Amino acid sequence: MIRILKYSEVKKEELFARKNISSDIESTVREIIENVKANGDKALFEYTKKFDKAELSSFLVTDGEIKEALNKVEPEFLEILKKAASNIRKFHEKQKRASFIINDESGVITGQKIIPMDRVGMYVPGGSAAYPSTVLMDSIPAKIAGCPEVVTVTPPGPDGKVNPFILAAASVAGIDKIFKVGGAQAIAALAYGTESIPKADKIVGPGNAYVAEAKKQVFGKVAIDMIAGPSEILIVADGKSNPAYLASDLLSQAEHDKMASAVLITDSEKLACEVQDEIEKQLEKLEREEIARASIDANGKIIVVEDIKTAIEISNELAPEHLELCVDNPFDLLDSVRHAGSVFMGRNCPEALGDYFAGPNHTLPTSGSARFSSPLSVDDFVKKTQYTYYTKEALARVAKDVAFFARKEGLTAHAKSALIRTEEEK
Repeated sequence: MIRILKYSEVKKEELFARKNISSDIESTVREIIENVKANGDKALFEYTKKFDKAELSSFLVTDGEIKEALNKVEPEFLEILKKAASNIRKFHEKQKRASFIINDESGVITGQKIIPMDRVGMYVPGGSAAYPSTVLMDSIPAKIAGCPEVVTVTPPGPDGKVNPFILAAASVAGIDKIFKVGGAQAIAALAYGTESIPKADKIVGPGNAYVAEAKKQVFGKVAIDMIAGPSEILIVADGKSNPAYLASDLLSQAEHDKMASAVLITDSEKLACEVQDEIEKQLEKLEREEIARASIDANGKIIVVEDIKTAIEISNELAPEHLELCVDNPFDLLDSVRHAGSVFMGRNCPEALGDYFAGPNHTLPTSGSARFSSPLSVDDFVKKTQYTYYTKEALARVAKDVAFFARKEGLTAHAKSALIRTEEEK
């Protein structure tokens, strides 16, 4: 049962404590990465047979397989995918940056170019945790950024086929290539390249602990989006909130993972008790009851505070992945929110809207990293190159200043490189 804690009566460590299931996977992942680096496709075929129970002759998903998948998917779901994709595009189009040039001083030009990455690799979980929503959320911003190639890796089932809903989403998103490979070995393939799978400049997308560890280990060789931890939701709610709604929203994250975190902060002790009861009622009806119950028992909390202002202060300390503001006038609180991945405003905005449909990205910073990180965006798929141009006359105006600065750092060759062009070196 979810715990109810009074903010004034417990230590901070208890409020912010979070249990995690530890596992020593670092060495296993390192071994997998080294094997893929050394043996390429051969290692991938072996791991696919071992972990996915699939014997493949090729990793590339064919056009025929995509067509077959589209025929398996209900037309209604295809239409929903297209609506969601439209919302995601509309939101992320607003994030595009323009290059700029500054030419307001005679003989001096400076500027910055925005350049899309050449190739982005996207990991999409398969099996029971197959998320077509991730396909849309992670690939559409890359396409808007102008990346010439977006490739996807995702594990096949024992029959050697990819989940049809993932392929349908990939078709809607316009992904260029899809490969049947999962786990840490897929991350290694994207980082270093194999005979079949091209090396990517950046790897994005969620995965299990092995995938997260692999992304961590290849970072530096390639860019990554983030090291994502278990899912989180924090709800700030006043006493007028519907306890059934709140319980449902808390469970929507708890069902993701036994390590997920679901927290409610409220100024009403009565509401806290009602939500506690409602969670127990709803748990019994969930298909993923075992997972959700483990999450609620380990990391679920209801924190009772004196007022909503205190609730926001606690929220800023926790820096949650998802934050719901279940109050009448959520925009009155928005300026006070400093640390949260994505904010859901009002009583009719469940976090699930953000997971699938609304448009803002659902790939979000977790484990308190919203204090310094941002949701996945178009910015994640571009890089910036700056440039500088000076005429001889423009350099002459500042050469002595540059040289003076350089000498303060003890770098006399720097100083000379500025002065020699103006023939003022003594």
